[in-house]
Amino acid sequence: MKTENQSLRTEFILLGLFQLGKMNTVLFVAISFIFSVALVGNIILIHLIRLDTRLHTPMYFLLCQLSFIDMMYISTTVPKMAVNFLLDTNTITFLGCGLQTFLFLTLGGTEAILLGFMSYDRYVAICHPLHYPVLMSNIICLSMVICAWASSSINALIHTVYVFQLPFCNSQPINHFFCEIPSLLPLVCQDTSQYEYTILLSGLVILLLPFMAILTSYARVLTVVYQMTSGKGQTKAVSTCSSHLIVASLFYGTTLSTYTRPHSFHSPEEDKVLAVFYSIVTPLLNPFIYSLRNKEVMGSLKRMVG
Repeated sequence: MKTENQSLRTEFILLGLFQLGKMNTVLFVAISFIFSVALVGNIILIHLIRLDTRLHTPMYFLLCQLSFIDMMYISTTVPKMAVNFLLDTNTITFLGCGLQTFLFLTLGGTEAILLGFMSYDRYVAICHPLHYPVLMSNIICLSMVICAWASSSINALIHTVYVFQLPFCNSQPINHFFCEIPSLLPLVCQDTSQYEYTILLSGLVILLLPFMAILTSYARVLTVVYQMTSGKGQTKAVSTCSSHLIVASLFYGTTLSTYTRPHSFHSPEEDKVLAVFYSIVTPLLNPFIYSLRNKEVMGSLKRMVG
């Protein structure tokens, strides 16, 4: 029976985010607006970094990568959700679901690791400024980016291949607005408790370790900052660190809540709310937090506009 269920499953039904009756249109317009602003904001930031030679530094190279990831990240979920809403459908093919899962895991994992490397960049710049050209050379910076992409892609491929070879029960829909592993597991027609330990392990390595590295880096940064005699230097360093911590706390807090809890503790409605934060809100906030609170980026924007 399990083999039959698996072989007959050619598509999934997504219950979606829009289940509020008359409020669906308002919610759709709001998310479409957020999607558009996030795309434009990240495109502008990438364009500024590419054009302004003053921003050709390791910090902005990593930031450019983050903006690219955020553009792709939000584009893996919102367009399909919008199409389903406009066409009044709620299906996604088996292959489309697998591809969405793989891309989402790859991009999310890469962002998690990259944010950790960005905190290391700030730690070196503030705590060891004389060694910065050596510790954050072009080769090291490029190696960080390759490491983030490669490790996340391998992790995503392993989880996606394993989950999509499991037998799915035909009658059950996905109570989510996109294909995500925690929302797919309730559809599996066999015990997945052992596999959930591998999800927990992946979550601890890819999410918790970078988050702990960020907290450690900024704890050291703040210690050095408060030893400075220059009030201007303190303000600049605290501003840079606080903006990064805002993004990190929102992203890691919501993703860790989703990927490190046992299946029995998951609530579909709560999972959807958390997913909105790390898959839609965070890609919106990143370009504005890193640009509006950054004098170099704002200066570059003024020069380009003027």
